[in-house]
Formats: sequence, C-alpha cells, structure tokens
Amino acid sequence: MELRHLRYFVAVAEEKHVTRAAERLGMQQPPLSQQIQALEAELDVQLFRRKPRGVELTQAGEALLADAQVILARVEHAIAATKRAARGEQGRITVGFTSSVPFHPFMPRIIRAFRDAFPLISLVLEEGGTSELVEALRQERIDTAFIRSPVADPLGLEVRPVLEEEMVAALPAAHPLAQRPEGEALPLSALAAETFLLYRRPSGPGLYDSILGGCHRAGFTPHVGQEAPRMVSTLNLVAAGLGVSIVPASMRGLRMDGVAFSTLKDRPPLRAPLTFAHRRNERSAVVRRFIDLVIKSVPPRGRR
Repeated sequence: MELRHLRYFVAVAEEKHVTRAAERLGMQQPPLSQQIQALEAELDVQLFRRKPRGVELTQAGEALLADAQVILARVEHAIAATKRAARGEQGRITVGFTSSVPFHPFMPRIIRAFRDAFPLISLVLEEGGTSELVEALRQERIDTAFIRSPVADPLGLEVRPVLEEEMVAALPAAHPLAQRPEGEALPLSALAAETFLLYRRPSGPGLYDSILGGCHRAGFTPHVGQEAPRMVSTLNLVAAGLGVSIVPASMRGLRMDGVAFSTLKDRPPLRAPLTFAHRRNERSAVVRRFIDLVIKSVPPRGRR
C-alpha cells in the first residue's frame, strides 16, 4: 500500500462522491475508481457501498478512515518539520557560557531575540569554564559558546571578539576602601596589601592573567589567597570578608549583600573581553541562524 492510495481513499470518504473526489485530487474519475478498487482488492474488504448519487463507507471503511487521516496528518507534519529544520527554523541548539557572561546584557538580549524569532527551536544553555566549553565545542557536545578568555588553540573553531567591558574592584562592604565617597575611583595600587580572591586560572586564564598583569603594572604582585571555581563563588568569598577581587563591571548587577564595587582609575584600564566561539564551517542551519544573529548584534568597533 502506498501513501497515494490512502490519499485517494480519504478524499473519496470525505467527499462521499468519486467524481468530486477526483476533482479535488486533480485527476480523472475512472483512474480514481480503479485505484479504490485496487485498494479494496489488496485489503480483501469492501470499503464503500455504491449509491445512486455517491458512496458511503462500510464499517471496514470507517475503521480505515480514522487511522488513514492520522497517518496522512503525521506525514504532512513530518514533511513540514523537515523543511523547517532545513531552513533553520526548527531543531535544537546548545549554547555554552562562562559564569560571568549572563550578567552582561548582550547574551540575555541575544537569547531573547533568538527565542522570539525561532520559537520552534529548543535552546539549551550550559555553563562551564573556558577550557571545558572549548573542548565541548570540539566534541560537538555544544554548538556555540560565550567565553571570557582567548583560545590558545583555535584549530577548527571561529573565535570572534564581541565587546570589552571595564573591570571593577569587589570589596567587602565593611572594608575601609569601600567607605570612599560614592563615584570616587580607586587606584589598583591601593589594593597592594590585600588578599586577592580570583576565579581560578584553568577555568578563565584570560581574566586571571589580565588581573595579574594589571597589578604588575600598578607596581605590585598580588597575594592570591584563594581561587574559586565560579566568579559568583569569588564574590561570596568577598562578602565573607576573606579578601578582595577584580571582576567585570556587569557583575554589579548581582547587588550581593556584603559586597561593594569600586571603579578603578588605572591607565591602561583593566578590560574584560566577551568572545563568541563556534565551529568553523558549521553545517547545521539552526546553529548558523544563531551565529548570524550574534554577528549582526555585535556593537560597532570601539563601542563598549
């Protein structure tokens, strides 16, 4: 039995008239009657009772109609879904990100825009360190990633700079340096005697090295008391009074109790990059849709 036989049968059953069904199908009446007869012969049942002005379903025909309509509907659904997937309008994408990225408005804005534009695409978010996300990209466990650190070996990957934001000092709220007049910037050298709490280097070598480099330019080598697996964990340690840290300015959005943020006034200023990575020559239409959206949304050069 072929799908066309079911389509012929459903058309006749719904029209209750062979000639009208033939017109609906765009074919002649005699070939349609022959196809219905062939279907009855194949099933070895009578599907229609012939009447003077049309046909009516037999009990066997009624049983077949219900399933035939479901089968044809599922086939049409499968065809439509396949075409949407080919156009990048349906499917699944996994987007990786490091812990500090969602606090900058760029990534949430991209996610909202993508969901609004392609509601049939399932979008999964996965947090990890830069090295973990790069490896997941190569192993095709994720499709794209927003990261903070440069990729040492970009073989097979496209790594695109998105923007840079300033970094700020995170201090325990009761710290004397946190009592400075509001808006007064803090020299990085003022933290020379402090214990630093940093996001561990294997997870985010870019920010880690940038902070150490900035401290060296300010004339001191920081004493790193503890490294945390996530940047939010670093701020929790600051809130507990265990030390100070340097974080991207967008982390101010956390408004964490016990933590005060201060702008730094050193030149050149410490900057936290935001970078977008994906596999080069990506074949998935869904992933290409997301990549295109990110590229189009990147701020103009020089804009923070």
